[in-house]
Amino acid sequence: MAYVISDECVSCGTCAENCPVGAISEGESHYEINPDECVDCGTCAEGCPTGAISQQ
Repeated sequence: MAYVISDECVSCGTCAENCPVGAISEGESHYEINPDECVDCGTCAEGCPTGAISQQ
């Protein structure tokens, strides 16, 4: 199951910096995770300061 980023995201970029496979990019309103590239490691969720990332 891929991780997803909710509207709680403040676009700090921490998740994108920490993603080992580069599956996270800046979207229109907040960062987004490409589910086809996500390897479900959870690094993004662990580092998110607002808790905006969870498993789908």
